[in-house]
Amino acid sequence: MSKSNHWLVPDWPAPANIHAATTLRTGGVSKEPYLSLNPAIHVNDLIERAIQNRKIISDMLNLPSEPVWLDQIHSNRIIKAEQTVMPQQADASYSSDSGVVCTIMAADCLPLLICSKDGEKIAAIHAGWRGLLSDVITHSISELISQPPLTKHNELLVWLGPAIGPNCFEIGIEVHEAFIDKSKIYEKAFKIQNNGKYLADIYQLARIELNALGITDIYGGTYCTMTEKERFFSYRRDNQTGRMATLIWKD
Repeated sequence: MSKSNHWLVPDWPAPANIHAATTLRTGGVSKEPYLSLNPAIHVNDLIERAIQNRKIISDMLNLPSEPVWLDQIHSNRIIKAEQTVMPQQADASYSSDSGVVCTIMAADCLPLLICSKDGEKIAAIHAGWRGLLSDVITHSISELISQPPLTKHNELLVWLGPAIGPNCFEIGIEVHEAFIDKSKIYEKAFKIQNNGKYLADIYQLARIELNALGITDIYGGTYCTMTEKERFFSYRRDNQTGRMATLIWKD
């Protein structure tokens, strides 16, 4: 990534007509604690600055249309990405239309991007631990592949964007137990701490769910939003902070 860029481009073998990015925290107009490229209007930043940041993102990525922003609620709901007067409550969106920009925001939660290997279908998913526990990935992919033409699980590519790293994501015993009650296979995504709490690997939690679906073409998952302060917003680190946008669209 060039130092002059204010976004990451996924390193995955997506078809040439698929475009995607995650914005960094640099290059915008917001002031501390939202410094500087914060597109979120729900975090108490000045709305006019967040809106200006959205325009900056659209311009710098040369987006074909306004991103379809969501009202994210840590659910397992996915919607078809369409422009509406008010953002729809959901934590994922999909499209098979050219020029539609599926978009989610995160600052520690895991952003996932999905595309079909034929370049026909795309999706963006917001997955915190609550979303993962409620199978947001499975629900989203089930909806995506059921859209005509039908797609098989092994015909999908997945990119795991910037999220809190496995050495920083401390959770309580109740969260650990909830995942283990769901399936013992999740045990390998947790490490017990001396204080009785656990470190959770959110990337591993996602990979477990994806592998269970038969999806193995998984890329990314090497970042830590909490420790990389110069590049990423982190809610766990700063509490009051901005959000990164993760976007995908097709020609």
